[in-house]
Amino acid sequence: MIHEQVANELRMLCADMVQEANSGHPGAPLGLADIAVVLANHITIYPQQANWINRDRLVFSGGHASTLLYALLHLWGYDIDMRDLRSFRKLHSKTPGHPEYGHTHGVEITTGPLGQGVANAVGFAMAAKRAQVMLGNDVINHKVYCFCGDGDLEEGISYEACSLAGHHNLDNLILIYDSNNISIEGDVNIAFSEDVAARFRAQGFFVLEICGHDYMQINNAFLEAKQSCKPTLIIAKTKIAKNAVGLEGSHNAHGAPLGHDIIFESKKQMGFSNETFRVSEESRAYFQESAMRGEKAYQSWLMAVQKSGQEKNLETLLKKNFDSVSLPVFGDTNSAHANDMQKEGSRAGLSYGSAVATRASNGKILNAIAQANVGFIGGSADLAPSNNTALKDSMDFPHGSNMHFGVREHAMGAITNAFANYGIFTPFCATFFVFSDYLSPSIRVASLMQAQIFYIFTHDSIGVGEDGATHQPIEQLSHLRAMPNLLNWRVADANENVLAWQVALNLQKPQSFILTRQNLPLIETDFMTLDNVSKGAYIISHSLLLPDFTRNGTDFNKVTLVASGSEVCLAIKAQRQLEDEGIAAQVVSMPCFELFMQQSREYRASLFGDSKVFAIEAQRGLELHAFADDVLSMESFGASGKGDLLFEHFGFSVKNICNNVKSLFA
Repeated sequence: MIHEQVANELRMLCADMVQEANSGHPGAPLGLADIAVVLANHITIYPQQANWINRDRLVFSGGHASTLLYALLHLWGYDIDMRDLRSFRKLHSKTPGHPEYGHTHGVEITTGPLGQGVANAVGFAMAAKRAQVMLGNDVINHKVYCFCGDGDLEEGISYEACSLAGHHNLDNLILIYDSNNISIEGDVNIAFSEDVAARFRAQGFFVLEICGHDYMQINNAFLEAKQSCKPTLIIAKTKIAKNAVGLEGSHNAHGAPLGHDIIFESKKQMGFSNETFRVSEESRAYFQESAMRGEKAYQSWLMAVQKSGQEKNLETLLKKNFDSVSLPVFGDTNSAHANDMQKEGSRAGLSYGSAVATRASNGKILNAIAQANVGFIGGSADLAPSNNTALKDSMDFPHGSNMHFGVREHAMGAITNAFANYGIFTPFCATFFVFSDYLSPSIRVASLMQAQIFYIFTHDSIGVGEDGATHQPIEQLSHLRAMPNLLNWRVADANENVLAWQVALNLQKPQSFILTRQNLPLIETDFMTLDNVSKGAYIISHSLLLPDFTRNGTDFNKVTLVASGSEVCLAIKAQRQLEDEGIAAQVVSMPCFELFMQQSREYRASLFGDSKVFAIEAQRGLELHAFADDVLSMESFGASGKGDLLFEHFGFSVKNICNNVKSLFA
């Protein structure tokens, strides 16, 4: 039987890859090979047009089974040759230990942390439903397939995501559960004994239970799943390391090479020679037939698009262009306002009459972006009124761009990753900043992929106030700043927020906007420009006492106050007091620490000169010691009380700042 021959060759190809690397996970690929072979008769892909928007998506949530994915991609004709398979897990290879989007041709999304891929698959299915509403059923009608295992379903993220999948009745989603009853530590029942079928039925899934090694049962399951009016879970009872002599069904086959002797004996029993990385012409023809079906489907789809009249709309969506975005303007910052800190020379002033919380200004910005780009989509983890993330001129998903994730932050992050990779969407998601911890693993994956995703995090500091220490973020900003490829914006006022978005929309990176609950005065300055904000930090308020601030050898003690967010206006207040006391002071606003640290040493020197540098941040602020002589930051968790009183209590006051600065010159 051709299925058995192809499946066994696929098994041994995976076993050879792990053996060659002397590292990896052979058990799951060997157990799933039969299902993968039958899936090839159902999946619609076209490797020569790998970004075809209507292709079926295939996600390996158990990313440790990557040898099976790489073998399939190779056989289908993606840009992975036999040398790449032989280089599995080696430095600079196209075949890393776990699948990485953008690194390996044909990989839809980066997976590995268990459960992420299940939520990604839900995200792809949701993206397809939204795209279907926008472009029509003739243009978007594909399926999403996801391989997952016991570990994926034990992770809470999968429960969150599948709950949402059932709620939205995602009939384009097919999960294949590799139920082999094995964990790394032994039999899965040492920690997992729930009725998975009942759980998924309760969540609104169509559930099928099959033998994962019976080709007819597998084929019939796919046929039923594709006709289902609900999301489908196929529970496939399998044996880990199927057909591996002496290791079939053993947890010892999960995460270590099978060994040359076992591979030799296994190949012998299958009637194969001991040749490594062997793929017969029959197996190649089998998978090429699958790819050829995909080519025919692609050609038919092109005609369907032409008939639908959606060509221009699709082309516009694929470009993800933000050139036409017209962002709002807040207040009149070019004229002085009647307040205690009017604009004077080159020193910044504060317009209290135009005070706006940055969460509020951000809400207006999001709406402006959504009006200009229909692919801009997102929502909140049940906090839209507090996060100011509702898109006022749009309907709810799937008929519009307002998404309601419920209290499911982790799934929200992974679903958003899938929207970013789908091809036509630019997504955002939102919650309170302190709850960013709940979606941190998904943010990390987004950063690995350098996906353009916007995280809206409001209630950014002890300024949250009465909700108390449980809701006041302290260490979160330092954590996110430590994450490679992620940019974090903590803006000083509404207008700096606008400029930050102008920069952010043109950067292909994940980015967070960390925003205040409390109102912040607009800052009156000539130096808040797009060019300055794009550098991550700039002098927002110059010294009046010493206009030539960077000149060395002056008689003045000099200090540069560096701050972000709500602390910038506090620094401007302290600047005036310091200069009244004879200390030359300037203020640097640092809306994006990461962009600032990417600037040249010359630029950083141009900001600070030979002055002392004192940083102010109502967070942990550990990373600010990289350039500051001293940092005023949080040394504890917060407390419950009014935000302005908490700032005073924890030392974020003009008096305390001045005392700390003067101690630098003692």
